[in-house]
Amino acid sequence: MARLAQTAGLTDIQQEIVSTVRDFVDKEIIPVATELEHRDEYPQQIVDGLKELGLFGLMIPEEYGGLGESLLTYALCVEEIARGWMSVSGIINTHFIVAYMLKQHGTDEQRDHFLPRMAAGDIRGAFSMSEPALGSDVSAITSKAVKDGDEYVLNGQKMWLTNGGTSSLVAVLVKSDEGHPEGTAPHKSMTTFLVEKEPGFGEVRPGLTIPGKIDKMGYKGVDTTELIMDGLRIPADRVLGGETGRGFYHMMDGVEVGRVNVAARGCGVAQRAFELGVQYAQQRHTFGKPIAQHQAIQFKLAEMATKVEAAHAMMVNAARKKDSGERNDLEAGMAKYLASEYCKEVVEDAFRIHGGYGFSKEYEIERLYREAPMLLIGEGTAEIQKMIIGRRLLEEYRLQG
Repeated sequence: MARLAQTAGLTDIQQEIVSTVRDFVDKEIIPVATELEHRDEYPQQIVDGLKELGLFGLMIPEEYGGLGESLLTYALCVEEIARGWMSVSGIINTHFIVAYMLKQHGTDEQRDHFLPRMAAGDIRGAFSMSEPALGSDVSAITSKAVKDGDEYVLNGQKMWLTNGGTSSLVAVLVKSDEGHPEGTAPHKSMTTFLVEKEPGFGEVRPGLTIPGKIDKMGYKGVDTTELIMDGLRIPADRVLGGETGRGFYHMMDGVEVGRVNVAARGCGVAQRAFELGVQYAQQRHTFGKPIAQHQAIQFKLAEMATKVEAAHAMMVNAARKKDSGERNDLEAGMAKYLASEYCKEVVEDAFRIHGGYGFSKEYEIERLYREAPMLLIGEGTAEIQKMIIGRRLLEEYRLQG
C-alpha cells in the first residue's frame, strides 16, 4: 500500500523501524498467519522473530535495555503487525501495557527488577482487570486482597487475560480495604499487584491457577484465559508503585495507551482488508470485465480507502497527543471508536467484494471477518468510548456563568 495510511513528519529512525517491521510482516507473518490461525496455534517462531527485532522493548527506556521509542512509533509498528495477523499484535499489546505501567508508576526497585528482562522479551506481560460478572463496570470488582503481615492474600476470579498462559508477569487489579474505610469510593480502594508466575496452564504458582484457553470465534493463536486466585500470597513490595488504593488510576492510564494500540490494530486490519479487496476486484471478471471496472465496486473501494485514511489519521493524532505529555483520553477514545467501527465496515465490504469466495476458509478475508469484531469490544466497547468522548466534550465546552 504505497499511497494509503502514510504518516508525515517521521524521523529517519522511525521510518527505518516501521519499514523493518513491515518487511518482517510481509515475509514472516502473512504467508503463515491463516494456517496458524485455523489451527489456533501459538506463533512461537513469529514471537521469537519479534524478540530479535527488539519489539518487546520498543517503548522501554534505553537505561533498562529498551529502544526508548515513542507511542507513535509503537502504534505504527502495531498497525503493521495487525495488518499481518491481529493476534500477534495482541501478544505485544498486553506486554507493552504492563511495561508502560511499570515505567510510569512502578517503584525504582520494581523498574530495575522487571524492565530489563521485559525489554529483552525474557519476561512477557499480561494484565487483568475484568471479571466474569464485571463487563464495563470496573467498580464492581469483587476480587480482594487482605493484608497479612508483610504479604497480601488474594482471592477471586479474573477473566479475559490475553497472554494469560504464556506470560510470566501479570498486573492484577483487585480491591484492597487496607487504609480505605467502608464507604470509600470503589475506585479509591483498588490496588494493582505485580504477580510473577510460571508460563503455562494449571496451577502456575501456589494459589494461582490458569485453567486453560478460552475457545473464541476469532483472535486465535494468542491465548485468552481466566485467572483464579485462591489464597495467593504476594509480598507487599509487589504492590505497583508501593502504595495501595492507586490501582484504578494505574490501570486507566495503561488502558488509555492501550486504546491507541487497539485503534492501530483496527487500522492495520482495515488496510489488509482493503488490499485483499482491491486485488481481488482486479482479478475477478464478470460480464466480460474485471469487477473493479464496475461502478458499484469502485464506490466500495473509494469508501473503504477513505475510512482507512481517516482512521489512520485519528490514531496518529491520539498517539502524538500522548507523546506530547498532554491528556489524550478524548483523542484516544475517538480513535479507538472510529478505527474499530471503520475496520468492521471495511472488512465487510472486502468480504462482499469477494462474493461467495469470501465465505471460504481458503481466502484470507474469512479470517479477517472473524477477527474484526474483537476490536469493537477490546479496551472498552463503542458505548464506553462514546461516554468518555461525551463527558470530555462537555468539560471542554462547558457553559460559563
